[in-house]
Amino acid sequence: MTLRIMHLSGFDGTNINHNGTDGLERTCLEVIAVLSERREPVAIPQIVHWMRARALAPSVVLALQRLEQKRLILCSDANTVHLTDEGEVAGAQILRRRRLLERFLSDTLKVPWHEVYREAKHLEPILSPVMEARIEALTAQATTCPYGNPIPGRSDVHPDEQLLITAPVDSWFVISRIDEEAGEDSCALQFLWTRGLRSGTPLIRRPDTHDGMVVQRADRRIVLSRRIARFLWGRSKL
Repeated sequence: MTLRIMHLSGFDGTNINHNGTDGLERTCLEVIAVLSERREPVAIPQIVHWMRARALAPSVVLALQRLEQKRLILCSDANTVHLTDEGEVAGAQILRRRRLLERFLSDTLKVPWHEVYREAKHLEPILSPVMEARIEALTAQATTCPYGNPIPGRSDVHPDEQLLITAPVDSWFVISRIDEEAGEDSCALQFLWTRGLRSGTPLIRRPDTHDGMVVQRADRRIVLSRRIARFLWGRSKL
């Protein structure tokens, strides 16, 4: 494919067009930025799966092709996607705005924890520069969003993080962050909230049962599905 340099509206300082095609491209770029934080190859089927509630697979693939034409991503023959330097900057900008907004909604407006992600997703694309500056000032001490994910420019993913499902049995595990994919499922966030499974929570992983993964928080035994367990990142201590 011959690449043409075409900037996605808004990433060069102009106003962002959030409607129609550019909106879908922007969302795809955000998803790629989030998946890239896992420090593993980002596969096109992963992106399509994440976007399934927003667009059909052919539309997502077309949006990815347009992002490649604009030199924001590179697609390999192995169906994996990499952000270019320009794409990294653009993706980080989106994540920074949304995570600052999440912190503001949680700390200042007291929006319930399990609703913050959804509300921030709605508000971030229409956040004006004036409001962004005010929110940035009001959240000046924050380094992560309420789910523990790093705010670009203020912190980064810790290199020693691992998923709960990879932690040794009978070891301590301290949750550092909730994977953003959990935010796409408000029921998953509510499950984690009601069981006290949030950033900073210490757990002990116990032997699995036939119906899921078992953890112990204080004196409470909690059974997690494998899907929920894959949302929990942290550090293990033997």
